Amino acid sequence: MESFVKTAQQQEMLNQINQLKSVFQEREPELDALGSFPFRNIEDLKNIHYHTLTLPKDFGGQGFGLYEYILAQEAISEGSGATGLSIGWHTGIVLEYAENRHWHSHSADWLMEKIKNGALINTAATENNAGSPARGALPRTTAVLDGDEWIVNGEKTYTSMAPVLDYTFVTATTADEQVITVIIPREATGVSIDETWDMLAMRGTASHTLVLNNVRIPSSYVLKPMKAQAIGKGWLLHIPACYIGIAAAARTYAIDFAVGYEPASLGKPIAETPNIRQLIGEMELELSTARHFLYGTVERYERAEDKAAMDEALHVTKIAVTNAALGIVDKAMKIVGSRALSESNPMHRHYMNVRAGLYNPPMEDMVKSQMAGKAIASFRQTQN
Repeated sequence: MESFVKTAQQQEMLNQINQLKSVFQEREPELDALGSFPFRNIEDLKNIHYHTLTLPKDFGGQGFGLYEYILAQEAISEGSGATGLSIGWHTGIVLEYAENRHWHSHSADWLMEKIKNGALINTAATENNAGSPARGALPRTTAVLDGDEWIVNGEKTYTSMAPVLDYTFVTATTADEQVITVIIPREATGVSIDETWDMLAMRGTASHTLVLNNVRIPSSYVLKPMKAQAIGKGWLLHIPACYIGIAAAARTYAIDFAVGYEPASLGKPIAETPNIRQLIGEMELELSTARHFLYGTVERYERAEDKAAMDEALHVTKIAVTNAALGIVDKAMKIVGSRALSESNPMHRHYMNVRAGLYNPPMEDMVKSQMAGKAIASFRQTQN
Protein backbone atom coordinates (compact mmCIF):
# COMPACT_ATOMS: atom_id res chain seq x y z
CA MET A 1 0.00 0.00 0.00
CA GLU A 2 2.85 2.38 0.78
CA SER A 3 3.84 2.42 -2.91
CA PHE A 4 0.56 4.22 -3.67
CA VAL A 5 1.34 7.13 -1.35
CA LYS A 6 2.20 10.18 -3.43
CA THR A 7 2.61 13.08 -0.99
CA ALA A 8 4.03 13.83 2.42
CA GLN A 9 0.54 14.82 3.60
CA GLN A 10 -0.83 11.43 2.62
CA GLN A 11 1.99 9.69 4.45
CA GLU A 12 1.40 11.76 7.58
CA MET A 13 -2.29 10.85 7.46
CA LEU A 14 -1.48 7.14 7.10
CA ASN A 15 1.07 7.33 9.93
CA GLN A 16 -1.70 8.49 12.27
CA ILE A 17 -4.00 5.68 11.17
CA ASN A 18 -1.24 3.07 11.33
CA GLN A 19 -0.64 3.95 14.97
CA LEU A 20 -4.25 2.92 15.65
CA LYS A 21 -4.27 -0.20 13.48
CA SER A 22 -2.85 -2.66 16.01
CA VAL A 23 -5.17 -1.30 18.70
CA PHE A 24 -8.15 -1.83 16.42
CA GLN A 25 -7.03 -5.39 15.71
CA GLU A 26 -6.76 -6.15 19.43
CA ARG A 27 -10.34 -4.97 19.92
CA GLU A 28 -11.75 -6.96 17.00
CA PRO A 29 -12.94 -9.98 19.06
CA GLU A 30 -15.30 -7.63 20.91
CA LEU A 31 -17.19 -7.12 17.64
CA ASP A 32 -18.26 -10.76 17.44
CA ALA A 33 -20.95 -10.12 20.05
CA LEU A 34 -24.53 -9.24 19.14
CA GLY A 35 -25.19 -5.56 19.68
CA SER A 36 -21.50 -4.69 19.53
CA PHE A 37 -20.06 -1.52 18.01
CA PRO A 38 -16.48 -0.14 17.90
CA PHE A 39 -17.23 2.91 20.04
CA ARG A 40 -13.60 3.35 21.10
CA ASN A 41 -12.33 3.01 17.54
CA ILE A 42 -14.67 5.74 16.33
CA GLU A 43 -13.57 7.99 19.20
CA ASP A 44 -9.92 7.32 18.35
CA LEU A 45 -10.60 8.35 14.76
CA LYS A 46 -12.40 11.49 15.86
CA ASN A 47 -9.41 12.32 18.08
CA ILE A 48 -7.24 12.50 14.94
CA HIS A 49 -10.04 14.52 13.28
CA TYR A 50 -10.88 11.83 10.76
CA HIS A 51 -14.52 12.96 10.75
CA THR A 52 -13.32 16.19 9.06
CA LEU A 53 -10.99 14.51 6.53
CA THR A 54 -13.17 15.40 3.53
CA LEU A 55 -14.97 18.38 5.07
CA PRO A 56 -14.25 21.38 2.78
CA LYS A 57 -11.70 23.84 4.08
CA ASP A 58 -14.20 26.69 3.76
CA PHE A 59 -16.21 24.91 6.46
CA GLY A 60 -13.17 24.37 8.69
CA GLY A 61 -12.30 20.84 7.53
CA GLN A 62 -9.14 19.25 6.16
CA GLY A 63 -10.41 19.34 2.59
CA PHE A 64 -8.85 16.09 1.39
CA GLY A 65 -10.12 14.48 -1.80
CA LEU A 66 -10.97 11.03 -3.05
CA TYR A 67 -7.43 9.67 -3.28
CA GLU A 68 -6.60 10.40 0.36
CA TYR A 69 -10.02 9.14 1.45
CA ILE A 70 -9.53 5.78 -0.27
CA LEU A 71 -5.99 5.39 1.11
CA ALA A 72 -7.32 6.06 4.59
CA GLN A 73 -10.29 3.75 4.24
CA GLU A 74 -8.11 0.83 3.21
CA ALA A 75 -5.75 1.44 6.13
CA ILE A 76 -8.55 1.71 8.71
CA SER A 77 -10.20 -1.45 7.38
CA GLU A 78 -6.95 -3.38 7.65
CA GLY A 79 -7.23 -2.72 11.36
CA SER A 80 -11.00 -3.21 11.60
CA GLY A 81 -13.29 -3.80 8.65
CA ALA A 82 -16.45 -2.88 10.56
CA THR A 83 -14.87 0.36 11.73
CA GLY A 84 -13.73 1.23 8.22
CA LEU A 85 -17.07 0.56 6.58
CA SER A 86 -18.95 2.43 9.32
CA ILE A 87 -16.96 5.66 9.35
CA GLY A 88 -16.62 5.47 5.58
CA TRP A 89 -20.28 6.30 5.06
CA HIS A 90 -19.93 9.51 7.08
CA THR A 91 -16.70 10.68 5.46
CA GLY A 92 -17.90 9.67 1.99
CA ILE A 93 -21.23 11.51 2.20
CA VAL A 94 -19.32 14.63 3.24
CA LEU A 95 -17.00 14.14 0.24
CA GLU A 96 -20.00 13.78 -2.08
CA TYR A 97 -21.26 17.15 -0.88
CA ALA A 98 -17.79 18.69 -1.20
CA GLU A 99 -17.61 17.61 -4.84
CA ASN A 100 -21.19 18.40 -5.87
CA ARG A 101 -22.46 21.13 -3.51
CA HIS A 102 -25.96 19.77 -4.18
CA TRP A 103 -27.56 20.35 -0.76
CA HIS A 104 -29.67 23.34 0.17
CA SER A 105 -27.24 26.01 1.36
CA HIS A 106 -29.25 26.61 4.53
CA SER A 107 -28.97 22.90 5.38
CA ALA A 108 -25.33 22.58 4.42
CA ASP A 109 -24.22 25.57 6.48
CA TRP A 110 -25.41 24.28 9.83
CA LEU A 111 -24.67 20.61 9.08
CA MET A 112 -21.07 21.34 8.15
CA GLU A 113 -20.65 23.30 11.36
CA LYS A 114 -22.03 20.37 13.36
CA ILE A 115 -19.71 17.93 11.56
CA LYS A 116 -16.70 20.16 12.22
CA ASN A 117 -17.57 19.93 15.92
CA GLY A 118 -17.83 16.14 15.89
CA ALA A 119 -21.29 15.20 14.59
CA LEU A 120 -21.57 11.97 12.56
CA ILE A 121 -23.99 11.43 9.67
CA ASN A 122 -25.28 8.68 7.43
CA THR A 123 -28.12 8.09 4.97
CA ALA A 124 -30.96 5.65 5.70
CA ALA A 125 -32.83 4.63 2.56
CA THR A 126 -33.48 0.87 2.72
CA GLU A 127 -36.73 -0.51 4.13
CA ASN A 128 -37.76 -3.99 5.17
CA ASN A 129 -39.69 -5.86 2.45
CA ALA A 130 -39.89 -2.71 0.34
CA GLY A 131 -37.15 -3.54 -2.15
CA SER A 132 -33.83 -1.86 -2.73
CA PRO A 133 -33.68 1.90 -3.47
CA ALA A 134 -30.92 1.04 -5.97
CA ARG A 135 -33.52 -0.96 -7.89
CA GLY A 136 -36.08 1.85 -7.89
CA ALA A 137 -38.17 1.03 -4.81
CA LEU A 138 -40.12 4.00 -3.41
CA PRO A 139 -39.93 4.59 0.33
CA ARG A 140 -42.82 3.62 2.56
CA THR A 141 -41.57 6.12 5.09
CA THR A 142 -43.82 9.18 4.88
CA ALA A 143 -43.31 12.88 5.44
CA VAL A 144 -46.46 14.94 5.94
CA LEU A 145 -46.25 18.72 6.09
CA ASP A 146 -48.08 20.17 9.11
CA GLY A 147 -47.69 23.92 9.20
CA ASP A 148 -43.99 24.66 9.49
CA GLU A 149 -43.07 21.08 10.44
CA TRP A 150 -42.71 17.71 8.74
CA ILE A 151 -44.19 14.69 10.53
CA VAL A 152 -42.12 11.65 9.61
CA ASN A 153 -43.18 8.03 10.13
CA GLY A 154 -41.50 4.82 9.06
CA GLU A 155 -38.63 2.41 9.58
CA LYS A 156 -35.26 2.18 7.85
CA THR A 157 -33.07 -0.92 7.90
CA TYR A 158 -29.30 -1.18 7.36
CA THR A 159 -28.63 2.04 9.24
CA SER A 160 -24.90 1.58 9.67
CA MET A 161 -23.25 3.24 12.66
CA ALA A 162 -26.69 3.64 14.25
CA PRO A 163 -25.44 3.86 17.87
CA VAL A 164 -23.43 7.04 17.26
CA LEU A 165 -25.24 8.87 14.46
CA ASP A 166 -26.12 12.44 15.29
CA TYR A 167 -28.04 13.10 12.07
CA THR A 168 -29.59 10.63 9.64
CA PHE A 169 -30.65 11.56 6.12
CA VAL A 170 -33.94 9.75 5.56
CA THR A 171 -35.75 9.30 2.26
CA ALA A 172 -39.51 9.71 2.55
CA THR A 173 -42.58 9.98 0.35
CA THR A 174 -44.72 13.12 0.62
CA ALA A 175 -48.51 13.40 0.32
CA ASP A 176 -48.16 14.21 -3.41
CA GLU A 177 -45.95 11.11 -3.87
CA GLN A 178 -42.67 12.99 -4.22
CA VAL A 179 -39.52 11.57 -2.64
CA ILE A 180 -37.60 13.94 -0.40
CA THR A 181 -34.60 13.54 1.90
CA VAL A 182 -35.15 14.90 5.38
CA ILE A 183 -32.63 15.47 8.16
CA ILE A 184 -33.49 13.56 11.33
CA PRO A 185 -31.65 14.62 14.52
CA ARG A 186 -30.96 11.76 16.91
CA GLU A 187 -32.43 13.64 19.85
CA ALA A 188 -35.77 14.34 18.14
CA THR A 189 -38.82 12.95 19.96
CA GLY A 190 -40.03 9.71 18.38
CA VAL A 191 -36.60 8.56 17.12
CA SER A 192 -35.44 5.17 18.36
CA ILE A 193 -33.13 2.33 17.34
CA ASP A 194 -34.39 -1.25 17.13
CA GLU A 195 -31.33 -3.52 17.50
CA THR A 196 -32.18 -5.91 14.67
CA TRP A 197 -28.66 -6.35 13.26
CA ASP A 198 -27.76 -10.01 13.76
CA MET A 199 -25.58 -10.63 10.69
CA LEU A 200 -22.58 -12.91 10.99
CA ALA A 201 -20.58 -10.61 8.70
CA MET A 202 -19.74 -7.01 9.61
CA ARG A 203 -21.61 -7.41 12.90
CA GLY A 204 -19.72 -4.46 14.36
CA THR A 205 -21.29 -1.96 11.93
CA ALA A 206 -24.43 -2.10 14.12
CA SER A 207 -26.61 -1.51 11.06
CA HIS A 208 -29.80 -1.55 13.09
CA THR A 209 -33.32 -0.41 12.23
CA LEU A 210 -34.12 3.28 12.61
CA VAL A 211 -37.67 3.73 13.88
CA LEU A 212 -39.48 7.04 13.31
CA ASN A 213 -42.76 7.49 15.18
CA ASN A 214 -44.45 10.83 14.51
CA VAL A 215 -41.09 12.59 14.44
CA ARG A 216 -41.54 16.34 14.03
CA ILE A 217 -38.78 18.33 12.37
CA PRO A 218 -38.70 21.91 11.04
CA SER A 219 -39.92 22.27 7.46
CA SER A 220 -36.45 23.59 6.57
CA TYR A 221 -34.88 20.21 7.45
CA VAL A 222 -34.91 19.06 3.83
CA LEU A 223 -31.40 18.12 2.74
CA LYS A 224 -31.45 18.97 -0.95
CA PRO A 225 -33.69 20.11 -3.80
CA MET A 226 -36.06 17.37 -4.91
CA LYS A 227 -34.38 16.77 -8.29
CA ALA A 228 -30.82 17.38 -7.08
CA GLN A 229 -28.48 14.51 -7.84
CA ALA A 230 -24.79 14.07 -7.17
CA ILE A 231 -23.06 13.97 -10.54
CA GLY A 232 -20.00 12.30 -9.09
CA LYS A 233 -20.17 9.28 -6.79
CA GLY A 234 -16.50 8.36 -6.60
CA TRP A 235 -16.76 8.17 -2.83
CA LEU A 236 -18.51 4.80 -3.17
CA LEU A 237 -15.06 3.35 -3.90
CA HIS A 238 -14.70 3.28 -0.12
CA ILE A 239 -16.61 -0.02 -0.33
CA PRO A 240 -13.96 -1.97 -2.30
CA ALA A 241 -11.26 -0.11 -0.34
CA CYS A 242 -12.73 -1.53 2.85
CA TYR A 243 -12.76 -5.10 1.58
CA ILE A 244 -9.28 -4.97 0.09
CA GLY A 245 -8.14 -3.67 3.50
CA ILE A 246 -9.67 -6.75 5.14
CA ALA A 247 -7.93 -8.92 2.54
CA ALA A 248 -4.60 -7.21 3.26
CA ALA A 249 -5.02 -8.03 6.97
CA ALA A 250 -5.73 -11.68 6.14
CA ARG A 251 -2.72 -11.80 3.82
CA THR A 252 -0.41 -10.38 6.48
CA TYR A 253 -1.64 -12.83 9.10
CA ALA A 254 -1.24 -15.78 6.72
CA ILE A 255 2.33 -14.86 5.77
CA ASP A 256 3.29 -14.30 9.40
CA PHE A 257 1.83 -17.70 10.21
CA ALA A 258 3.61 -19.41 7.30
CA VAL A 259 6.98 -17.94 8.24
CA GLY A 260 6.64 -18.91 11.90
CA TYR A 261 4.91 -22.29 11.71
CA GLU A 262 7.39 -25.18 11.55
CA PRO A 263 5.75 -28.62 11.89
CA ALA A 264 7.98 -31.23 13.53
CA SER A 265 7.44 -33.55 10.58
CA LEU A 266 8.63 -30.91 8.12
CA GLY A 267 11.66 -29.49 9.92
CA LYS A 268 11.28 -26.06 8.33
CA PRO A 269 8.67 -23.27 8.15
CA ILE A 270 5.80 -24.03 5.81
CA ALA A 271 6.63 -20.80 3.96
CA GLU A 272 9.53 -22.71 2.38
CA THR A 273 7.31 -25.34 0.77
CA PRO A 274 6.37 -24.94 -2.93
CA ASN A 275 2.58 -25.06 -2.49
CA ILE A 276 2.55 -22.41 0.26
CA ARG A 277 4.92 -20.20 -1.71
CA GLN A 278 2.58 -20.56 -4.69
CA LEU A 279 -0.40 -19.46 -2.58
CA ILE A 280 1.54 -16.50 -1.18
CA GLY A 281 2.59 -15.49 -4.69
CA GLU A 282 -1.01 -15.67 -5.89
CA MET A 283 -2.17 -13.53 -2.95
CA GLU A 284 0.50 -10.94 -3.67
CA LEU A 285 -0.41 -10.80 -7.35
CA GLU A 286 -4.13 -10.46 -6.66
CA LEU A 287 -3.60 -7.81 -3.99
CA SER A 288 -1.25 -5.76 -6.17
CA THR A 289 -3.54 -6.04 -9.19
CA ALA A 290 -6.58 -4.99 -7.16
CA ARG A 291 -4.78 -1.99 -5.72
CA HIS A 292 -3.54 -0.85 -9.13
CA PHE A 293 -7.09 -1.17 -10.42
CA LEU A 294 -8.59 0.68 -7.45
CA TYR A 295 -6.14 3.58 -7.28
CA GLY A 296 -5.98 3.81 -11.06
CA THR A 297 -9.73 4.33 -11.15
CA VAL A 298 -9.44 6.93 -8.38
CA GLU A 299 -6.87 8.87 -10.41
CA ARG A 300 -8.98 8.68 -13.57
CA TYR A 301 -12.00 9.86 -11.63
CA GLU A 302 -10.17 12.83 -10.16
CA ARG A 303 -8.93 13.87 -13.62
CA ALA A 304 -12.28 13.34 -15.37
CA GLU A 305 -14.11 16.47 -16.49
CA ASP A 306 -17.37 14.52 -16.81
CA LYS A 307 -17.56 12.51 -13.63
CA ALA A 308 -20.95 11.08 -14.52
CA ALA A 309 -19.24 9.25 -17.38
CA MET A 310 -17.19 7.34 -14.78
CA ASP A 311 -20.15 5.37 -13.40
CA GLU A 312 -19.32 2.17 -15.28
CA ALA A 313 -15.68 2.36 -14.19
CA LEU A 314 -16.75 2.80 -10.56
CA HIS A 315 -19.12 -0.16 -10.75
CA VAL A 316 -16.61 -2.45 -12.44
CA THR A 317 -13.92 -1.48 -9.94
CA LYS A 318 -16.16 -2.25 -6.97
CA ILE A 319 -17.00 -5.71 -8.30
CA ALA A 320 -13.49 -6.61 -9.45
CA VAL A 321 -11.72 -5.42 -6.31
CA THR A 322 -14.27 -6.98 -3.96
CA ASN A 323 -14.03 -10.32 -5.77
CA ALA A 324 -10.24 -10.10 -5.58
CA ALA A 325 -10.53 -9.53 -1.82
CA LEU A 326 -12.63 -12.68 -1.52
CA GLY A 327 -10.00 -14.67 -3.41
CA ILE A 328 -7.15 -13.34 -1.29
CA VAL A 329 -8.89 -14.22 1.97
CA ASP A 330 -9.74 -17.70 0.71
CA LYS A 331 -6.08 -18.32 -0.14
CA ALA A 332 -5.01 -16.98 3.25
CA MET A 333 -7.42 -19.46 4.87
CA LYS A 334 -5.79 -22.32 2.99
CA ILE A 335 -2.35 -21.28 4.23
CA VAL A 336 -3.45 -21.12 7.86
CA GLY A 337 -5.43 -24.35 7.58
CA SER A 338 -8.27 -25.59 9.76
CA ARG A 339 -7.24 -23.45 12.75
CA ALA A 340 -8.40 -20.44 10.66
CA LEU A 341 -11.96 -21.44 11.54
CA SER A 342 -11.28 -21.22 15.26
CA GLU A 343 -13.20 -18.51 17.09
CA SER A 344 -9.94 -17.38 18.70
CA ASN A 345 -8.29 -16.93 15.30
CA PRO A 346 -8.83 -13.59 13.47
CA MET A 347 -9.01 -15.38 10.12
CA HIS A 348 -12.60 -16.51 10.68
CA ARG A 349 -13.61 -12.85 11.08
CA HIS A 350 -11.82 -11.83 7.87
CA TYR A 351 -13.51 -14.72 6.08
CA MET A 352 -17.00 -13.67 7.18
CA ASN A 353 -16.54 -9.90 6.91
CA VAL A 354 -15.12 -9.89 3.39
CA ARG A 355 -18.23 -11.68 2.13
CA ALA A 356 -20.41 -8.74 3.09
CA GLY A 357 -18.91 -6.94 0.11
CA LEU A 358 -21.09 -9.03 -2.19
CA TYR A 359 -24.16 -7.25 -0.79
CA ASN A 360 -22.96 -3.65 -0.81
CA PRO A 361 -23.96 -1.58 -3.85
CA PRO A 362 -23.70 -1.75 -6.74
CA MET A 363 -24.96 -5.32 -6.99
CA GLU A 364 -23.07 -7.53 -9.41
CA ASP A 365 -26.19 -8.82 -11.17
CA MET A 366 -27.38 -5.28 -11.91
CA VAL A 367 -24.03 -4.22 -13.33
CA LYS A 368 -23.78 -7.32 -15.49
CA SER A 369 -27.32 -6.80 -16.77
CA GLN A 370 -26.56 -3.17 -17.67
CA MET A 371 -23.33 -4.12 -19.42
CA ALA A 372 -25.06 -6.94 -21.29
CA GLY A 373 -27.75 -4.53 -22.46
CA LYS A 374 -25.13 -2.10 -23.76
CA ALA A 375 -23.20 -4.85 -25.49
CA ILE A 376 -26.31 -6.25 -27.21
CA ALA A 377 -27.52 -2.81 -28.30
CA SER A 378 -24.07 -1.94 -29.64
CA PHE A 379 -23.87 -5.22 -31.54
CA ARG A 380 -27.30 -4.68 -33.11
CA GLN A 381 -26.28 -1.21 -34.24
CA THR A 382 -23.25 -2.60 -36.04
CA GLN A 383 -25.45 -5.16 -37.80
CA ASN A 384 -27.82 -2.53 -39.20
